[in-house]
Formats: sequence, C-alpha cells, structure tokens
Amino acid sequence: MGELSGLVAVITGGASGIGAATARLMVERGARVSILDRVVEGTPEGVSAHRCDVTDSGSVGQAVAEIVADHGGIDVLVNNAAVGAAGDVAANGVDEWHRVLDVNVVGLVRVTAAALPQLRRSAHPAIVNTCSAVAFVGVRSRALYSASKGAVAALTLAMAADHVAEGIRVNAVAPGTADTPWVARLLATAPEPDVAAAALAARQPMGRLVSADEVAGAIAYLASPAAGAITGAILGVDGGMTSLRV
Repeated sequence: MGELSGLVAVITGGASGIGAATARLMVERGARVSILDRVVEGTPEGVSAHRCDVTDSGSVGQAVAEIVADHGGIDVLVNNAAVGAAGDVAANGVDEWHRVLDVNVVGLVRVTAAALPQLRRSAHPAIVNTCSAVAFVGVRSRALYSASKGAVAALTLAMAADHVAEGIRVNAVAPGTADTPWVARLLATAPEPDVAAAALAARQPMGRLVSADEVAGAIAYLASPAAGAITGAILGVDGGMTSLRV
C-alpha cells in the first residue's frame, strides 16, 4: 500500500516532462491517476488520458466530468500545464502575452474551479501548483514566463487562504532549470547546442539541471496525507538556484 493509495489524482500537462514523471510516481504510490493534456501520446502506463485544452472552459468541464464518472471523485489536483516563453518584456507581442498567461495562470484557475466541488467532498484534498524559481529570482530573457509564474506563486497563497477552512491544502513546487522537453527545445535552437547545454549546467549551483523525477517527488509528497500540516508552502526544487551564490 502506497502513501497515495485510494486517492484519485488529476494532473494537467501530464503526458510529458514533469507531469508524466509525476503521473508515473503517483501510480507507483497507489493513486488512480488521470491526466489532462492537448496531446496524450506518451501518457504513462496505468494512467487514464483525457484530451483537454486548459484555455477552453468547455473542454475542462468535460474532462473533469469524465474523471468523476470513472472514479467517483477527485482528491488531488496537480496544476502543471504550462507553456514557455523567451525574451525581454518587448520580445513577445500582446497576443503572445495573452496566450501564455491564459495557459499558465487562467488555465490553472479553470481547472481548479471545475475540480473544487469534488475536492470539497474528499477526505484528503490537496492542490499542488507547478511554479518556478523565476518567480523569485531575476533571469534574463524570461520576462513573460517569469510574470506568469509570479502570478502562480501569488495565486497559490491566495488559494491556500481561501480554502484552508475547508480542509483543502494548496501548495506549489518551484523548480529551477529542469531537464524537460521545453528546455531541450530551447537548447536545440542555440548555435552550438552542446556548448549551450554545458554552460547552462555550469550556471546551476549543483552543476547540473534538476530532473523531472526530482520535481515529481516533491509534488507527490505535498499531495500526500503525509504532508497534512503543510499548506501555503512553495517548495523550491532548484538545486540552490534561488538561495545560493557559489
């Protein structure tokens, strides 16, 4: 019996990267896991997949209804779906600003609002949001992405305050530079990808990128009853990125 045994977990953006690693780990720990993603190819074994666009309220509502019909409720929600963006404040047009904020912030709101009635019925309700170290430390060429994750940090605290009396815990993880498909695509655009990858790793205090599995471990802990006294916390999984200067 795992520490998530019997719990129904929903993970947005769960078909790849941190979301997929979290789905695999939660299955190993006994949860019944469903993922929401626009592209479900690559969904981990033992996980039910629901095609869903978090920018579309109808799509979100349908996916949540399907999960409730299949599993009878929702105990854990992991708001992980996000898109990246590079450049300074002027590098992206207004439409791109709206698109990224719609996915990274308003998408989180849509899914949470749809799942709240089920979470209120759970004996062990928990929400874990995927934030980022760039919400707390300035990084060059990440203006739009940083703004979206700063909003996620503030929203996590506000949600924790709103729902603590209902017993719903709300926390977040804040990964540093993680070894994910988005970072791989970013490095691939560099003139010398191998050199860029080595330089990126060298800039991390631990000398390497954070792994998706390491972030998944933090998410699974915060989602579990073992973290029953933790709410309103933002757990850094960043290899020392926000707190160390070495």
